[in-house]
Amino acid sequence: MRILVCKNYDEMSKKAAQIISSQVILKSDSILGLATGSTPIGMYKNLVDMYNKGEIDFSEVKTFNLDEYYQLPKDNIQSYYYFMHKNLFNHINIKKENINIPNGMNGDVEIECASYDEAIKNIGGVDIQVLGIGNNAHIGFNEPNDAFIKNTHLVDLKESTIEANSRFFDSIDDVPKKAVTMGIGSIFASKKIMLLASGECKAEAVYNTVYGDVTPQVPSSILKFHNDVILIIDEAAATKLNKEDYKLI
Repeated sequence: MRILVCKNYDEMSKKAAQIISSQVILKSDSILGLATGSTPIGMYKNLVDMYNKGEIDFSEVKTFNLDEYYQLPKDNIQSYYYFMHKNLFNHINIKKENINIPNGMNGDVEIECASYDEAIKNIGGVDIQVLGIGNNAHIGFNEPNDAFIKNTHLVDLKESTIEANSRFFDSIDDVPKKAVTMGIGSIFASKKIMLLASGECKAEAVYNTVYGDVTPQVPSSILKFHNDVILIIDEAAATKLNKEDYKLI
């Protein structure tokens, strides 16, 4: 696990975008695993800027998103389908048929989850998976649990996650209580994983990811077992780390 610490959120976002850009430049038909939430917005903005400058071409890229709220229509402004189109897809030359996001409206959620994993497997796997991290160390919507769940699945969101996400909704009562998410095994199958974290509120989760025991109570701790993980975080998120364990850039 490599750890790069950037001065602030803007520098973190720039570095993350550079890594994604390098991946796409080296492999034009890259398979990108993408995340939502406030953390990667800056990265997406930088990627759009790079595209507008002619520095990156998404015409052959395929994407798979980590998760989607359950029973929230695509056209709802808080759906992750809406989020991804607003922040990235509407501004680049990616083909609509190359965009994959779990369908939280599918009446047979088990079939939806199995089909999603099968699609990733059939395309050869994700080249680089972008992750954020929750205050409780969840990745995707894999919440603290008694066991790691391998495949894409329907999950009940923890109260802490619902509360954290309520800032995006008019009321906490409007926040969906369930989501469809890639499982730990689905994430782990990615060839490379890039985890982003910003702010002092993420410092404890980052600390537990790097130094804690591997346990499903800290879902992100499993990343220590992956052979190609990079953490890109800002100084605020790195406050609990030993300085000798990261590179300041």
